Amino acid sequence: MAQVAGSNKRLAKELADLNKTPLDGITVEVAECVAHDSLRDQKVPEFTGADCVFTCFHSENIYKWVAKIEGSNTAYHGGVFELSLEFPIEYPFKTPKVKFNTQIYHPNVDDSGNLCIGLLKAEAWKPSTKASSILMAIAQLLSEPSPDDALVASIAELYKSDRAKFDKTAAEYTKKYAAPK
Repeated sequence: MAQVAGSNKRLAKELADLNKTPLDGITVEVAECVAHDSLRDQKVPEFTGADCVFTCFHSENIYKWVAKIEGSNTAYHGGVFELSLEFPIEYPFKTPKVKFNTQIYHPNVDDSGNLCIGLLKAEAWKPSTKASSILMAIAQLLSEPSPDDALVASIAELYKSDRAKFDKTAAEYTKKYAAPK
């Protein structure tokens, strides 16, 4: 039970920090979360920014969030991609599960939405890593894919060998699957 209180407290603090000090280039919108007494009847206002929106999507579970990341100034320009973040009760000592809900043509994201990003690997995870850092790293991955750490080898190979064709295909997927900006 102490671990649940600790992770609730950590997530509540991260939300409060984002409320108090918005991140440059990131829009934060958090739905009312009532999983923890300190959050009951509290709403965190929307911040303005350009690249990300994340929301607690289960009003009774602060451990499940949705992130919406814009593909601004990337091959994914004009699209908004939805991700889910599921924080374990052991957070921040264990990494959250992050998955793209929107189909995306990217070497580091497979067809099921699974994501390969260094800081989410168990051996690289640090309890000091915050959700905001995860979202910024994912936004950066849209700008700069990591083909040498790919989940989809064929997309990584195309990215390395024919960037124009990769960008064209990524733009087509964005138009077809992503929400418009």
